Amino acid sequence: MTPVELSRTVLRAVRCAVDEGELRVAVPERAQVGPPGPGGCGDYATSIALQLAKPAGQPPLRVAEVLRSHLLRTGAVADVVVTGPGFLNISLPDDATAALVEEILRAGVRYGHSDAFAGQVFRLRAPDEVRAVTYVDVLARILRSQGAVVRAEGESGNGSGGLRPERPDWVDVLGLRLESTEERNEPATPTTPQVHTLPIRPVPAPGDPLPLGRDAGRWALLYPAPHDRPPLTAEHLSQREGNPLFRVRYAHARTRALLRNAADLGFRPEPGPVTDPAAPELLAVLGDHPRILRAAADRRAPDRLARHLVTVADALQPLLPTVLPLGAEKPSAAHRARLALAEAAGTVLAGGLSLLGIDAPDHL
Repeated sequence: MTPVELSRTVLRAVRCAVDEGELRVAVPERAQVGPPGPGGCGDYATSIALQLAKPAGQPPLRVAEVLRSHLLRTGAVADVVVTGPGFLNISLPDDATAALVEEILRAGVRYGHSDAFAGQVFRLRAPDEVRAVTYVDVLARILRSQGAVVRAEGESGNGSGGLRPERPDWVDVLGLRLESTEERNEPATPTTPQVHTLPIRPVPAPGDPLPLGRDAGRWALLYPAPHDRPPLTAEHLSQREGNPLFRVRYAHARTRALLRNAADLGFRPEPGPVTDPAAPELLAVLGDHPRILRAAADRRAPDRLARHLVTVADALQPLLPTVLPLGAEKPSAAHRARLALAEAAGTVLAGGLSLLGIDAPDHL
């Protein structure tokens, strides 16, 4: 079960409590779930009871107990423990980890892609400025990953040939190839599709990103929020932990190296329960990847995806030293399960980098 699915399960519990007259509140649109905080337990925690206590006119602990009983009735969770002022700590069945890992590995780099925007056409209008054109290139990829049809246009919006980078070196160095709908041979849209015209105007780049090359240049333009001025410094090329792009690409390369090393030792990844202390946080951010892609598309914010990849890389790091057997230790089911989880994380990193137009090397 992914955090998005668990959020829906929590909301169903709220709805059941409302339907049965135990709570008198408006059912919220979303229930926030995440790794348990200090003093918590289980796989995930939610503060939904504290959120609903005031409108329900009941103490948070009473609301939490009501929701706990409904959550346990769903059969989708193994246990629910109430801690602190009313936090719900949720434990998933033992096969939940394997199910998420299997889902990611089955989908590959397309994990998180959906048909959320199917039947919708997005016309992205941007000035002929390098950061704006890079945004259009990446937003087109992200929106298409959610089922949309995308057309790129200059700010005049005349639609004659679409938006084309004025400088050929933007194409040669940054890989900015803005394909039209016709060039991609998109499937036909409904006869009356929803058409959205969106101006794309991030704060312009203060200089020329081309000396950074394709990967670092794109990252430098995309990682800051659109309202922030992107720093175009050589720090984006540094091979150290202070560089977020390096952490993401290094984490991906480590997962590929682990797969090669495991093959040399005669074992392969096999999804299963992972009891490593690093697993809950990593599983939470992997399960959140589809929501992040949808949010990046919905808010036209590729920086959300870039920052999420850094979060995945940082959550993966503590798991890596435990994946392979140490010394004379023989490979076990636990090693195979941890290897599968690491492979799933590497797959999410590769898919996210691909949407940003950045290479995910197997060796770094």
